[in-house]
Amino acid sequence: MFRRVSARLGYAFRGVFVAFRLDQSFVEHMICAILVIIAAIVLRVNLIEGCLLALCIMAVVAAEMFNTAIEQLAKAVHPEQSPLVGTSLDIAAGGVLIASLGAALVGTVIFGYRLGIMLEWWPPSLIHPDVLAIVVGGE
Repeated sequence: MFRRVSARLGYAFRGVFVAFRLDQSFVEHMICAILVIIAAIVLRVNLIEGCLLALCIMAVVAAEMFNTAIEQLAKAVHPEQSPLVGTSLDIAAGGVLIASLGAALVGTVIFGYRLGIMLEWWPPSLIHPDVLAIVVGGE
């Protein structure tokens, strides 16, 4: 059983390394991910914000890997130009775009909020303490 798991993990890690070699966009997304992690550390994001950022990073990287896999499969199955294959590749690229835009939106909100706190544009809690006490305390 564990031999199968280790083999599957080996295939998965091989896939990550192959994606690095084959796709420049994958490398670019990984560089952006590193920059996001650095910004998260500098801006001192909390646990929930960090988890949201990590989820966004993983979603974009996974979308890029699916896109790369579809591109490689398309080249193997249909090496010459085909409108149907082209449409499929466009849809896969669109998926990466949607994941990237969603991640950028989440990052902008989190980093904008954290930057505002650092620059003292607003207090650490945008919710007024009285409102927070009513919501949390049930008054």
